[in-house]
Amino acid sequence: MKIAYYPGCVAQESGKELDMATRWVCRALGIELAEFPNFSCCGSGFVDEANEVLNVAINARNLAIAEKAGLDLLTICSTCQGMLSLANLRLKDPAVKARVDGALKPLGIEYRQTVKVKHLLRVLTEDIGIPAIRAKVRRPLAGLKVGAFYGCHLLRPADEMAWESGEEPHAFEDLLAAIGATPVYYRGRVMCCGFPIQFVKPETAAGIAGRQVLDAKAHGADAMATPCPLCHISLDAYQNQAAKAVHRPLDLPVFHLPQVVGLALGASPEEMGLPRHLVSTDSAIAKISSVPAAAARP
Repeated sequence: MKIAYYPGCVAQESGKELDMATRWVCRALGIELAEFPNFSCCGSGFVDEANEVLNVAINARNLAIAEKAGLDLLTICSTCQGMLSLANLRLKDPAVKARVDGALKPLGIEYRQTVKVKHLLRVLTEDIGIPAIRAKVRRPLAGLKVGAFYGCHLLRPADEMAWESGEEPHAFEDLLAAIGATPVYYRGRVMCCGFPIQFVKPETAAGIAGRQVLDAKAHGADAMATPCPLCHISLDAYQNQAAKAVHRPLDLPVFHLPQVVGLALGASPEEMGLPRHLVSTDSAIAKISSVPAAAARP
């Protein structure tokens, strides 16, 4: 399987461990990542709030780059997934399409709307498939209870994202079960992490994140895992602030999606970039079954 790789901004800078883990997992599963250095930011949180048509044009340009190569596009950020998917949807409006086409024409770019935008979670569960991933597990995550944290943009707006239920999704839990972990179901798994207001009302954002972590812990989670790097920032990097906001100790490890998959496929914690996390993952790693990792390094 070959696909255009859209890493987004965070995975190339503050969240480089996400990019490391994604590349490892894709090599292990035979996913060829085509890279395009001329991809731009998706504009979420800035351009989209100031000028919707400009934001659609920015993402249409990104999609056109993948289209020219004849490839669908892989995202590893729920927010990027939302922006790129919604650009495809907005372009169905003739008025929006006319303005976007006009903006792109001087650049010699035309987008014919043939590219499918696929988050890594969907590629793993649908394109590669749960049975194929289960067959490649070398270190089952037995003994580890993991609370998936979907966040907002991967599932909602549900009618526009046209994938799983925004209230009762199951793809991430299905994947966790396939790699040997015990999925933890809790209400906060489909709630906001607080990141959208992190730099406007940090105390409120910290309280939101803290409540989601407490909810996962109350339901028995040893760790959380998220398909969104912005959610990871809220839940891991700002966990100290979250603990202060809810007046409770948290100390709950938070994994990126490909990290839990990579560990199950035989990767070492170092190969998954786990030492980069602010909340130590040692307690979670200690709970994983001692089955030796037999997979050769991809």
